[in-house]
Amino acid sequence: MEQGRAREAYGTAAPATAPAAVRVPEQARGEHTHSEPPAPRPVQRHSVRGQILEALRAALVDGRLVPGEVYSAPALGARFGVSATPVREAMQQLAVEGAVEVVPNRGFRVSERGPRELAELAEVRALIEVPVMLRLARTVAPGTWCSLRPLADATVAAAAVGDRASYAESDRAFHGAVLALCGNEQLVTVADELHRRSQWPLENNPATRRADLLADAAEHTALLDALIAQDLPVVQSLVREHFAGAEL
Repeated sequence: MEQGRAREAYGTAAPATAPAAVRVPEQARGEHTHSEPPAPRPVQRHSVRGQILEALRAALVDGRLVPGEVYSAPALGARFGVSATPVREAMQQLAVEGAVEVVPNRGFRVSERGPRELAELAEVRALIEVPVMLRLARTVAPGTWCSLRPLADATVAAAAVGDRASYAESDRAFHGAVLALCGNEQLVTVADELHRRSQWPLENNPATRRADLLADAAEHTALLDALIAQDLPVVQSLVREHFAGAEL
């Protein structure tokens, strides 16, 4: 029975009836790889495929899925305590998103990216998000901005403990909530996809420093303060600076 928590599910698999976290302690990769497996993370119970997809996305963000490495779906499935099928389906979704590429008869290789691709993503995100945020700054009431405070605080909390996966999730949640105020669902979807892609690690540099996360989170708080105060010059300056450093 393919159940158990699979969000960030590297560690020993829990029984089907237990709510304990799924973990993969040893050799999550196929025999053709040699690195130690990622550290375990607690997970939540949803659909098996959905759990595994979220687990792999988190592992990708925080560098536990290493750029250039090949990972075997059967080997990962064995450690998740499920068949290779939901793992393969999750990996195929990541391939559609460009995070991994299929290696015939071997598995999936994590895509390698350089600084140029990250800079290009930051530029496209700025072209989409900056004009929308500046328009919203002129039209949205302070009370509405106040309601987003918990989302900004969540980025600060994740940054404070250096949890890159949680930070990535809360960062996208904050930006998504801001953009959602424009009422354009297609824009929110496109912006979120670009944002997700910008959070993948660079080749030879998978880890984002805790200090960088803290600085980025502080920009969220400062931006929200300026939006609540309706200080448009400060908003404009902060928004542009934030996207200038979006390649964190």
